[in-house]
Formats: sequence, structure tokens, C-alpha cells
Amino acid sequence: MSNVSIKLKDMVMDEQRATHVRHSFGDGGSNGQRNSKPLTVSELNLLVKGSVELAFPQIWVEGEISNFKHHVSGHMYFTLKDERCQLRCVMFRGVNSRLVFTPADGMNVRACGGVTIYEVQGSYQLNIREMEPAGAGALRLAFEKLKRKLDGEGLFAVERKQPLPSLPRAVGVVTSPGGAAIRDMLRVFELRRLGLPVLLYGVPVQGRDAAQKIAGAIETLNELGEVDVVIVGRGGGSLEDLWSFNEEIVARAIAASRIPVVSAVGHEIDFTISDMVADLRVPTPTAAAEAVCDGMEELRLELRQRKGRLRDVLVHLVQLARARLLAARPERLRQVWDNYCQSRYRELDGLLERLIVAPVSLLKEKTHRLAELRARLAPLGPADVLRRGYSITTRAVDGKVISDAAEVGIGEKLRVRLHKGELGTKVERVDRNGESANRRDGEDD
Repeated sequence: MSNVSIKLKDMVMDEQRATHVRHSFGDGGSNGQRNSKPLTVSELNLLVKGSVELAFPQIWVEGEISNFKHHVSGHMYFTLKDERCQLRCVMFRGVNSRLVFTPADGMNVRACGGVTIYEVQGSYQLNIREMEPAGAGALRLAFEKLKRKLDGEGLFAVERKQPLPSLPRAVGVVTSPGGAAIRDMLRVFELRRLGLPVLLYGVPVQGRDAAQKIAGAIETLNELGEVDVVIVGRGGGSLEDLWSFNEEIVARAIAASRIPVVSAVGHEIDFTISDMVADLRVPTPTAAAEAVCDGMEELRLELRQRKGRLRDVLVHLVQLARARLLAARPERLRQVWDNYCQSRYRELDGLLERLIVAPVSLLKEKTHRLAELRARLAPLGPADVLRRGYSITTRAVDGKVISDAAEVGIGEKLRVRLHKGELGTKVERVDRNGESANRRDGEDD
């Protein structure tokens, strides 16, 4: 069962109890006569409680906050007032955690809730379940109040502003990871082609906890020490949408940052407390990315200019040396030229000598090596083998070398090459692995 249904049930029960009291004691005052039995204080408070809570279960009230107290328990206690009257209010922790602004004394608000009566004290209060600023005027009032406070502390002073680094190692960005602001900034970094690393710290940029998380992100980037400049911002929106950047906790986090902070909240016409505290205020997130890159662009331009000036100086020195050389005496120029030529001639002679001597020496070395190889291969040649008594047998018909007795037949003519001379023979017997085959009958010798 929902909380609302439980409340309504309690109200019905209280009304039933109050009705019972009325029936027991009569209306007591409708005819000016004394009731048969007086009501106790508790009974009267109970009667009023049932009637009032049933009559005002939910109602909108507008007024100015005073005596505001945010208890350690998380509950908020304050008074709503106008020119004539006051109304005690309570907003419990589970409900006030959804607020998109921080209530403060002097702020005009519109509150919605039910009237409840505390029987013990006979007092009533508004149990607020929803609250919003009463128009932009209240937010503007809070804006001006915080502005005067921080300005009085010197947080807007120009001498506090830190210059942006001309060559940052990396840039930190505190914004919504899914918003248009980060896409616009990344597009600028890509177009500039500076290779600048970007560390995104994603946070909500509006809502109850946005201010606290934005401040925490700035503090974390300072602790990490991996970036040299921080961009804090978001796209445009209403005053309520941008209110997180008007919160004191964000302003103080920016003021305490050791790293230069660029504020880029909303569009050209938007202006926040963060803009005033930051080291640099730019109108849009795109302009913030360009401001960070401008230092690197200026350094790149300066290097180009210095390179051009150095080239001009070198050209001037060469021209000056040439003019001095032309102005020197002719005999001195001839002597310098002759010395230069002689030195080059000696180098040329040395090169020519090496070109001539080196191939001859290489040829002798290779010839000697070839002779050695021939001497080692000679014993393995056919001529030396024949000299030792071996022979080479070939078929007379086609000259094929015979290395197996099975390759010839009885009566086939062969040629036998010796160390000196050659023999013509005719096969009369073939011995294949010890088996003899004699000449066929009828064949001629």
C-alpha cells in the first residue's frame, strides 16, 4: 500500500474517532447550553485533528522562508510567512533530497503538502511533500545574496585569476557525458589537430546532487594532478536548469582549485556565480575549447616566426661571407683555390690507387683459391680413376654407360674405355648375381 493510501486511511480513522466523541458528548455549543460532559483537552485536539487533516490532505501554500534549519537528521524545519501570519513547516529527509535548489531564509517558495496536528501540543504544521522557488525572482534574490557574500570575501578579485597554460599536458572536462557540450568541445580539439589529451569527468549538471558532484569532480582532478587546465560547463537552459553553477559549494571548489578553471555555462546571455569565480569565463563550451587551444596555437605561430627569422639570419650571414670573399685580393683567392684543388687531387689519387690495386689483389686471391680446389678435386676425376686400372663400359649402339650386368644381353656389343685406348667387345656371358647366362646357340662369334 502506498504512503498516500495509508495517510488517507489514518485520516478516516481519526474522523471516525472524532465522530464518536461528538456523539458521546453532543455538539455542546450549538444552542448555547453546556454539554452534558466536558471534553478533555486530548479529546478536543483529537476532534480538531480529524477534521483538519481530512479537510486539508494536500494544499499549495506560498510564502517566505524564515527560521530555516537543516537538522543533522536530514529533515528541514522552517516557517512560511506573509505580511500577517506564519505557518510552521517540516520537510523530511526522504522528500527534501529531491529538491533542485537549496532553501534559505528570505526565499519565496511554493510548497505543497498536508496539514497535520500534533495532539500533544495542540499545534499544527504543514508536512511538505513538494517545494519549488516562487518564480525566477526568488532565485535571482539568492543569486545576488551569494554574489555579494563571495565578492566580499574577494573570490572575484582579478589578482586571484590564474593564467591558462600555453602548453597543457592534458585538459580535464567536468560536464554531462551525454550532453551537447562535450561533443562541441571534442569537435574543436579534433579540428585543431593538436593531439591534446582530454580527461572527461562525467557528472549531472542539474538536479539535487549536481552541485555537490560538480564540486567533487573539481577536487578529484586537483588530487589526480594529471591535467593542467579544467573546463567546467554545460549547454544552455533556464535559470533553474543552470542553478547548480550558482551554488556556493561549486563556487568554493573553483576558488580552491590549484589548476586554472575555465567556466563555460550556457550561452552568451547566461551568467553564473561559477563564471565570476573561475579564472576565465567564456560564453559557450565551444569557446572554452578554443580558449584552451589558443595558447598552443600562439606557441606554434611563435615557433614558425622564429624559424623564419633564423632562416633570414642564416641567409644574411651567407651573403655577408660571399661579399667578403669577393672583396678579397685576387692573389689570395688563387692561393686558396690552389690549396683546395691540391687537397682534392691528393684525395682523388688515393681513390684511383685503391680502385686499381684492389681488383688485382682480389683476382690473385681468387686464382690461388681456385688452384687449391682443383688440386683437391683432381683425385676424384675420371682420368685419375682410369689410371688406377678402372674402366668405363658403354653400349656401342647408343653410348650409354653400363653400371649393371642386367642392362646387357648375350651377344651385345660394348665399348670399354681404358686409361690409354679403347676396346670393342662382344658379350658372351652375363653373370647376374652369380647366375651365368651362356651365349645363345647358333650366334656367331
